[in-house]
Amino acid sequence: MADIISEYEDRLPQKIIEDVKKNLQKGASDTKLRRIMEAVYEEYKNAKVHSGESVGLISAESIGEPGTQMTLNTFHFAGVAEMNVTLGLPRIIEILDGRKELENTMMEIYLKKHYATGKRIEELRQLALQIKETKLKDIATEFTINIADFTIEVKLDKEKMKEIELTLGKAMDAVSKQLKGYNIKDNKDSIILKSRSKEETFNETYKTKEKIKDIKIKGIKGISQVLPVKREEEFIIITAGSNLAEVLQLEEVDAYRTTTNNIFEIEQVLGIEAARQSIINEIFKVIESQGLNVDVRHIMLVADTMCVSGTLKGITRYGVVSEKSSVLARASFETPIKHIINAALVGEVDNLNSVVENVMINQPVPIGTGLPSLTVKVPQQKGKEK
Repeated sequence: MADIISEYEDRLPQKIIEDVKKNLQKGASDTKLRRIMEAVYEEYKNAKVHSGESVGLISAESIGEPGTQMTLNTFHFAGVAEMNVTLGLPRIIEILDGRKELENTMMEIYLKKHYATGKRIEELRQLALQIKETKLKDIATEFTINIADFTIEVKLDKEKMKEIELTLGKAMDAVSKQLKGYNIKDNKDSIILKSRSKEETFNETYKTKEKIKDIKIKGIKGISQVLPVKREEEFIIITAGSNLAEVLQLEEVDAYRTTTNNIFEIEQVLGIEAARQSIINEIFKVIESQGLNVDVRHIMLVADTMCVSGTLKGITRYGVVSEKSSVLARASFETPIKHIINAALVGEVDNLNSVVENVMINQPVPIGTGLPSLTVKVPQQKGKEK
């Protein structure tokens, strides 16, 4: 059996051979194994791309054609109205453009077994509240300015503070760390802020009052909503807003499965390979949710194009297109005059290696049968005898 498989080791990739070994029935005869290996090899040969094939064009067509059938504006509500997540065509555009500012960022936080089983619902609820970002305006009932001495009084909601296990002292500490130049003291259920500057005006006091509303008191920055959801046999926490770096540091979180839909955040925290895989997963998820069928290899090619430089770049004139070595290829996308003038100023040379520039000047394109070219050695003429 091992001899038959070893015959195909130089003809098939290692991954396919390992999959055959894993799925092979015990006690399979040599004849049956040879037939299986031959069938696998035939399938592999048929799946290979021919030399000179325009894989980029096929990928663009394969993703673009089903993309026209997508619902143009789709939102998926994960339980509550605040947790809407962009899906459909807007989400695909968001990914391929490489946008840093997303409309709806979200995370799926998986927990370690101890927390995910659901036996400790109260613990899970408390953990969700610890993750959610709590701002001063969330626990305050009133913000007032005393015009006589320009002090700001913040009345706090006892019930809300009790719910998130927050004391008055902790709230005061958080405010004093993030607000410089003010003296802070407590007054029963209130915090009173007074400027150390003697020349404080009403206008400045009012600006400070508005500014302190967004001071973070507790939780993880950027996470505005949390929602524990049961998925199969375990509970996970879905969030609106994303902060992968800080969430992964939590002891209760399963760092191997926790994800975010913010691909730039994945690139910064986990690296470019993780970002590439995330692009593939996200696009595939959108296409699948729309009931469409696109081969994952087309999506992989797009993801490779976006990540090949080592940093994440969108398929725009500022991203992938700006890095093309060919002047005419860059000019064919957008803003042609700018590219041609800049190339003329520095005397840039275009070697006409790609498809676009050859189409523009009406030459055979280097794909398929246009890829090979004949080289003829011309015999040198012998010098004329004197």
